[in-house]
Amino acid sequence: MHIQFTWNGKQYQSNLNEGIDLSISCKEDFDQVNCFYAPLFSSQPYKSGSFVGSVKEGGPVNYYNSLINIHGNGTHTECVGHISKERESVNKIFTRFFGMAYLLSIYPTKLENGDRVITESSLEVLWDEPNDVEFLVLRTLPNPDTKKKMHYSGTNPPFLTGKAIQAIIDKGIKHLLVDLPSVDKEVDGGILVAHKTYWSGERAKDCTITELIYVPDSLKDGYYLINLQMASMEQDAAPSRPVLYRVHE
Repeated sequence: MHIQFTWNGKQYQSNLNEGIDLSISCKEDFDQVNCFYAPLFSSQPYKSGSFVGSVKEGGPVNYYNSLINIHGNGTHTECVGHISKERESVNKIFTRFFGMAYLLSIYPTKLENGDRVITESSLEVLWDEPNDVEFLVLRTLPNPDTKKKMHYSGTNPPFLTGKAIQAIIDKGIKHLLVDLPSVDKEVDGGILVAHKTYWSGERAKDCTITELIYVPDSLKDGYYLINLQMASMEQDAAPSRPVLYRVHE
């Protein structure tokens, strides 16, 4: 299916049959992405009396219970409810599923203490595009596909500084997607500078962060049409599937 649309006063085309899925799926084995010491994603057939929800075990249908920690297992989209007492629902906050996104690849800077951070200076050097998109997709380098099954707990993964987040805000970004477990440092004593900066003031009403994506090397930095699909759950976060589409004038 081909579509035409107008963006910033120009006509663009995109083939919706050629979407690139950025999500890391939940699966039932050890080679699954995991962070913050969350239990591994798992599922078991429901059992009640003589009924068993497994065709393999003699049941009429597969009828499984799944154990998932949304923030620790697979790609997810979160809202301010992640850090607020009210625990607002991302399902109510995120209601615009299509938009234009900018994909940016960036090497984290290694600090003297060993932390690897995305800084505002790196963003300013690499990202000189105008403020014309609401979605930013960050691909950290290097970009091995082992990210899709990485166990991040206790590894101090890269994160964003508060000033880097402010630079992203100043660009008008409302929906940030990263291939990291979190925009904040794994262990920071609950300071959460990046999260709290990102959702400060009025931004808390309509801005999201999507974590644990994977962007294939085949995609070049630049503009894409994005469809951010999300499970319909009244939670502070929900499993999600961001899909990028190449665009042409």
